Amino acid sequence: MTTTEELVAQVNKILDDIGIDMDGLFETFDIPSISLRLKENLSLLQELEEDLSKRVGEATPSADFSDRKNRDPHIQWIYKKKRNRILALERLRSAITAHKMALALISANYTFFLGKKLITIKELTRENAENVKAVSNPIQLGRVEVLPYLAYSGDVLRLLSRESIAVRESFKLIKGKLREKGTVRTRGLRIEVEYWENNRLKKARLDLPTDADIEAELRQRYGRRFRWRVLSFVKTKGVLINNHYTVDNLALAYSILDPEDGAKKLGLDLFRYYFLTSENDRESLGLYPDIRLCIDCHYSIFDLPFQDEPGFKTGHGSMLLMRKCEMEKALVGRRKDIANIPNHLLGGVLLYGMSDYSENRVAELLGIPEDELVEAIKKFVISGLHKTLFADTKKFEKFMPKSDRAKQFLALLQG
Repeated sequence: MTTTEELVAQVNKILDDIGIDMDGLFETFDIPSISLRLKENLSLLQELEEDLSKRVGEATPSADFSDRKNRDPHIQWIYKKKRNRILALERLRSAITAHKMALALISANYTFFLGKKLITIKELTRENAENVKAVSNPIQLGRVEVLPYLAYSGDVLRLLSRESIAVRESFKLIKGKLREKGTVRTRGLRIEVEYWENNRLKKARLDLPTDADIEAELRQRYGRRFRWRVLSFVKTKGVLINNHYTVDNLALAYSILDPEDGAKKLGLDLFRYYFLTSENDRESLGLYPDIRLCIDCHYSIFDLPFQDEPGFKTGHGSMLLMRKCEMEKALVGRRKDIANIPNHLLGGVLLYGMSDYSENRVAELLGIPEDELVEAIKKFVISGLHKTLFADTKKFEKFMPKSDRAKQFLALLQG
C-alpha cells in the first residue's frame, strides 16, 4: 500500500500529465474524442479523490507560528507535509469540477449518434469513439469555446501565471463579480399574531409577502379579535455560485477566451442559462456546479450585457431574472396548457412579455430563432396565460386572432 506522500506525488504527476494531454487534444477539437478522454480522466480523478480525502480529511492547514525563529524544524516539516496534502486535494477537486463542467457543457450542446442510434457520453468507448458523430444542437447553453481553457490540471494559479496582464486583470474582475454577495432584498415579513379562539388567547407565527394586505389577510384567518407585530423581515442574500472551484474555472476560462469582454460574455451566458431552462432542467444540467437554481436578489454580473442600452438602470438584468423565476413558480400546474412550447421558447415568451424588447431583440439576446419565438408567442396567447401572468397585455394584442370566427373559437378555448 502506498503512503500518503506517495499518493500525493502520484496525484500531482497525473494532473500534470492531464494538463499536457488535454492541450494537444483540443488542437483537433474532435468532440467524441474529447468527451471520451474527459470521461476516463474523471473516473480516475474521482477514485484518487476518494482515496486521498479519506487520508487527509477535511481539515485546513494549521496557522503558522508568529515567530519564525522559535519554530522547531521538525514541526515545520510536519506542517509542510500537511499543507502539501491539502493542496493536492484542493487541486484534485478543482480538476474534477473542470471535467464535470466540460462534460455537462458538451452534453448540453451536442447530440451523439452511432450510426442512426442516439447514444449518451456514458456509452462512449475506445472501440466506438471513432464511429460516433457529434451533432451541434440548435439551441446553445453556455459557450463551447471555453472548453480548451478550463483548468483540467486543477492548477488554476499556475495556468493564470502564464497569461498576460490583461488576462489576469480580467480573471480578478470575473472572480470578484462571482464572489460578491447579492444585494439584500426583503422578500417577506415574519409576524406574530395573538387571537381569541374558543375564549382562549392563542399565538401564531406566519410569513407573509411584503406587498400583502396584512390586516385583511389576518381578518380572514382569525376574525376581528386579534393583534399582531412584526418579528423580522425575511431577506435574501448570498453568492451566486457557492463553489470556489466553479468560480475559479469560469474566471480562468472566460478571461483567457476574451480578456476584454470575458465578464460581459459570462454575464450573457448566465442570463441565457436561466431564461432558456426551467428550474427542473437546472437541477440536472450541471453546467455551473452549485449555482443558485433561482435568482432572488441583485447581482452586478447580470447588468454587464445591458450596460450599453439606452436608459439602462442598475439591476436591470437581475430584475428580469427574478421575474422569470417568479413566473416559473406561477406556471406550476399550468404547464400542460402550453405543453407544446419547449422551455427555451417559453423563456423567450416570458422575456418578451416582461420587457420592452421586440421579438427580434429577444431572439437575438437569447440566441433562439425569431420565427419559432413568434409561433410560441401565438400559442401562449391562445392558452390565455398572458392575461394571468402580465398586468399589461398590449404587447400580445398583435398576436391575437384577427377574424371573428377565430376570436369566437379562442373564447371557447379559454372558457
